Amino acid sequence: MTEMVYGTAPIRAGEPVLPRWWRTVDRWAITCILMLFGVGLLLGLAASPPLAAKNGLAAFYYVERQMMFGALALGVMMVVSMMSPDMVRRLGVIGFLGAFVALALLPFLGTDFGKGAVRWYSLGFASVQPSEFLKPGFIVLAAWMLAAAQELNGPPGRMMSLAVTLAVVLILAFQPDFGQAALILFAWGVMYFVAGAPFLLLVAVAGAVVAGGTLAYQGSEHFARRIDGFLSSEIDPRTQLGYAVNAIQEGGFFGVGVGEGQVKWSLPDAHTDFIIAVAAEEYGLVLVAAIIGLYAVIVVRSLFRLMRERDTFIRIAGTGLACTFGVQALINMGVAVKLLPAKGMTLPFVSYGGSSLIAMGIMVGMLLALTRSRPQGEIGDILRRRGLA
Repeated sequence: MTEMVYGTAPIRAGEPVLPRWWRTVDRWAITCILMLFGVGLLLGLAASPPLAAKNGLAAFYYVERQMMFGALALGVMMVVSMMSPDMVRRLGVIGFLGAFVALALLPFLGTDFGKGAVRWYSLGFASVQPSEFLKPGFIVLAAWMLAAAQELNGPPGRMMSLAVTLAVVLILAFQPDFGQAALILFAWGVMYFVAGAPFLLLVAVAGAVVAGGTLAYQGSEHFARRIDGFLSSEIDPRTQLGYAVNAIQEGGFFGVGVGEGQVKWSLPDAHTDFIIAVAAEEYGLVLVAAIIGLYAVIVVRSLFRLMRERDTFIRIAGTGLACTFGVQALINMGVAVKLLPAKGMTLPFVSYGGSSLIAMGIMVGMLLALTRSRPQGEIGDILRRRGLA
């Protein structure tokens, strides 16, 4: 009788936690994530020694730190992926509140490390970027509000989620961090669309984004400089973008050879924002295509698993997490080939950065937790029963 109502339940009585987790989690996605991290270490071995030498550090200082932060991030990912959807929701809400407070206090306690935007807290031995940790929490909180709005006599979750989104975007814009602000808007738009958004409201939000971008261009020299550089038909070969584009062209199909690349000696952010340029120069289009393929597998498999999920919160939150993960990778690579304006965004699990790695570990852990096979059955069970009825 239970199977007739809920579908076949993939749970075995008395089964230990780890075997049940391994049987229900998306093992292909985990494999791709581990491969991305391995590629990041490989590229770090090539990209980071010049910067370490410049800063008077040991040759593999940044690689060792990448391994340390990566191990922590993968551990966090595994732990979070074992959580139930209710636990994921609690973690997301608490994490969002903490990250939002930290983000609001940045103008008073944060630092810019000479980069012109106050985005970090300096801890002496490391730095923390609150906006990285805000993203997974925001997605889960907004999804919870949007899902609650679909319940009978539910709260006005759509307007509440929009208010939270605008508050976050305004704080990020004042840093300024327009890249993260755009990513937050994108995540909300995707989830709102999945939740059944009125088309006219999406058009209105798109218009507001264009108006906000125009105001930012007029009022922010930092933003205007990046847009002007993007729109220019010529690329200054002495800029970071110029070095990156030249490296990608030099790499060709198979690359110039391991350790033979030159862009890492010219780019200060070769191990972070422009890590894909190092991959393209030394290993060529072959490795770049493989990296794109790994991201595509994670996103597409997650979306297919979510299509079979009948819980509204899980579908909305999972879609937001998967699409944000994929779009951040797309933005990073798009900047390197001048398809998008420079945004200072890392390549998930590949770029160097403790905050980015650990935050991505939390985000992907949530995604893996929400895409696990569940005993409540799939939405297809309901549709088949209705068809028989």
